[in-house]
Amino acid sequence: MRGRAILFIILLLTLSLWGQDTTKSITVIGNELTGRVENGESVREVSGNVILTQGNVIITCDRAIQYLARNDAKLIGNVVVTQDTLTIETPEGFYFGNIRKAFSDKGVKLNDSKVILTANTGEYLFNENKADFRERVRLYDTVSTMTADRLIYYRFLDQATAYGRVKITDKSNSINADSLTHFRIKQETYGYGDVVIENKENGTKIFGNYIEDYRLQDFSIIDKNPRLIQIDTVYGGGRDSVVFSEEDSTVIKERIALAPDTLQSIDTLIIKAEVMEAFRDTVNLFIARDSVEIIRKNFSSRNDQTLYFRNEEKIITNKMGEKNNPPVMWYDYTQLSGDSLSIYLKGNRINRVLVRTNALIVSQNELALTRYDQISGRDINMHFREGEISKVEVFENVLSLYNMYEENKPNGLIKASSKEAIIEFESRKVSTVRLYGEPKSDYYPENLIKGKEKEFVLPKFKIYEDKPVKEKLLETIRK
Repeated sequence: MRGRAILFIILLLTLSLWGQDTTKSITVIGNELTGRVENGESVREVSGNVILTQGNVIITCDRAIQYLARNDAKLIGNVVVTQDTLTIETPEGFYFGNIRKAFSDKGVKLNDSKVILTANTGEYLFNENKADFRERVRLYDTVSTMTADRLIYYRFLDQATAYGRVKITDKSNSINADSLTHFRIKQETYGYGDVVIENKENGTKIFGNYIEDYRLQDFSIIDKNPRLIQIDTVYGGGRDSVVFSEEDSTVIKERIALAPDTLQSIDTLIIKAEVMEAFRDTVNLFIARDSVEIIRKNFSSRNDQTLYFRNEEKIITNKMGEKNNPPVMWYDYTQLSGDSLSIYLKGNRINRVLVRTNALIVSQNELALTRYDQISGRDINMHFREGEISKVEVFENVLSLYNMYEENKPNGLIKASSKEAIIEFESRKVSTVRLYGEPKSDYYPENLIKGKEKEFVLPKFKIYEDKPVKEKLLETIRK
């Protein structure tokens, strides 16, 4: 008994490799101590209520094996490492005294009262206030959750840099990336590589190769190869059945690669541009800039700038330079162009299209694809019913050219002009034409038209051949 008492007193004393340097000394206390030599190295094993101390780092565990020459310790059983508000827990690990580093590959959890960080493997460097965690990494706080293959957390900077299958989510949005840097206090995120940002409320996904997300401002920007996709229909395809808005980027790309025809057939909005910006505040505005291409079902567009007001179901496309082509919209066999096009949706269908300044409509008839019906004016207002054109209103300097047919065969054309015009449709065919303000019309019989169709065009007539192709836009997402 007297020997054990003496041993316990000894254990209460400082066991130090560097007795002259208190900043590096490790102090170990416990219920029981044994000493031995392994491979020529002095080893101390302490068990029972073990406490290791180095400066402000305190470690408790069931058992510790201290390698004196190396100033290292193996920690076994219910390991808890603390430093001020920092706590690290693991079933087993190591502490390296010379470099003040804790390590575990048996599952580790870090809690610093700001975030909780878990992983299969992790190390913490106390001199740098830095955690480096790997394998099934998960970091979460009261606002968001991040998962990755590897994550480096800088405590005093409130910064996390993650690598490999990175995903950060909050209640409204998620970001997937190959690598990502997140500033917790500022709520700013920068994603690199294969990036996808998803809005959970509307199922919209934006793909790209670089993203900046400013959560406090409800703003995101992607300026490297951005592409947007929004799928409003559930695809039921046996074992591949999926609600696309719930998939991550990898699975979405696999689905697109496996079943492009499915995406062609359902109600899918696809937008491609050089730069995309999303404002998720009360305006809920999406902006696409430079070389914008849009496809949605039988509607497509090419323009310099697109503004998509999601709450209002309104899309505005603009011309951004005098020498640039105007925004162009294609709808079935109809082409619209003008300095600005505003598309108003209702229940995911086009309800109205307003073309402002230098407005032009060119339509092909399925009976004669080499002939074009044409209307031009300052502004044009198109109305739709059940997805089909029902009425067209033309304002100021109206010019029109309409091809006639008899028994489904061409039968001349009518040229007309006026200040304003209203054209009504039934079953996708013109039923009534009303001209207002100095109306004038001329009929040209078929014998003057045949073989000379290209001569009968309006002054503003132009066919734009660069209509976006859905399969090509989907290919940019598959890559």
